[in-house]
Amino acid sequence: STLTKAAIFGADANWGRVLCAMGYSGEEFDPDKVTVRFASAAGEVQVCAQGRGLDFDEDLAKKILTEHDVEIDITMEEGAASCTCWGCDITYDYIKINGDYRT
Repeated sequence: STLTKAAIFGADANWGRVLCAMGYSGEEFDPDKVTVRFASAAGEVQVCAQGRGLDFDEDLAKKILTEHDVEIDITMEEGAASCTCWGCDITYDYIKINGDYRT
C-alpha cells in the first residue's frame, strides 16, 4: 500500500493504514483479531491489539520507523500458517526517479 509506505517514510506508526492494506488484499480475515507491531534495530513497539489501537511511546515509534530496515509484524490469530513479505520505501527520491523519465 502506498499509504502504508508513506506512513513509514513519515515515521508515523499508523496501524490503521496497515489494516487497510490488509483489506485491499482481498483475503478474508477478522480485523478484531489483528495485532500490529513495528520493529527495527532501534527496538519494537506494539501499536494495535485485537483490532484496537494501543497507547504507545511516540518517540520510540519514531526512532523505530526512521531506521533503514523496518518490520511490520502482523498476527492474525487465525491459524498456524505464516509468511514473509518484502517491500520497499516510498520517498521523495523514489518518486522523483520514477516520475522523471519516460519509456
